[in-house]
Amino acid sequence: MENRHLRHFLAVVDQGGVTRAAEHLRIAQPSLSQSIKGLEKELGVPLFHRVGRTMVLSSAGQALLGPARAAVRHMDSVHDAAATVAEVRGGHVDLVSMPTPALEPLSSITARLAALHPHIALRVRSALTDRQVLTAVESGEAEVGLLGGNTTPLAADVEVMPLGSQSLILVTHPEAPMLRSGQPLRGSDLEGSIFVASAPGTLTRRVLDDWLAAGIAVQVAVETDHRSSVLPLVTAGVGHTILPSAWRCTAEQLGLGVHALADAPELSVSLISRRQDLTPAARALVDVARAEAL
Repeated sequence: MENRHLRHFLAVVDQGGVTRAAEHLRIAQPSLSQSIKGLEKELGVPLFHRVGRTMVLSSAGQALLGPARAAVRHMDSVHDAAATVAEVRGGHVDLVSMPTPALEPLSSITARLAALHPHIALRVRSALTDRQVLTAVESGEAEVGLLGGNTTPLAADVEVMPLGSQSLILVTHPEAPMLRSGQPLRGSDLEGSIFVASAPGTLTRRVLDDWLAAGIAVQVAVETDHRSSVLPLVTAGVGHTILPSAWRCTAEQLGLGVHALADAPELSVSLISRRQDLTPAARALVDVARAEAL
């Protein structure tokens, strides 16, 4: 089985079909189709179900996906190791992150990594939940993950590195009355307030749900999965919001009010990575994160 066949297989999966995969790989579509057929013939099973122009993974294709990613990454690691000898001079890292860790500590980690290893490229994809981050690392879609919450999912083949915690803050429109308050605010101080909230199950949303369960009448006017839309909605006067403290600087730059919350849980931030088969570039990033956490 040739390495290029596995790369072709993964390209079809990641690009959603042969046409886009061929464009991505910059090869002729018939050549790519022939490569996939050759791999299927070698394995003796169909890897895709062809429905019109759509390519859907078969059960055999789904079973091959994880090992194929691991094999391709291992081959990349071999090339990287040969090229770098004793020092990491290049390569890339696939990283998946939840929204808040993508602000901090990712910014600090990336800045330090760029200073120490300027030829390492970082490819960051987003995830909304810690389970999505864990799945991406376990499946090989990413080598490293950043997650935030008050619990950390565990898996036997994944290493967890705590990176610290962030307090939760209340962010308000500048004209909100509590802007003049210097004391940490409690839920009872926000009776009758309107909020822009994240999806149920997130730590920040849990604070609002706990207030409601305690009989504190707060209202969720907007519920959004798009973290990037939260502060613009607050700026527009739609309502207040609760965010981890990594968002403080951005909120203050927008002229919004930032207030401490009393008795609110903290967001624990962790880095996860596979225990084995990390590329030299990924190991360099993990080492940088460990140093930043000290």
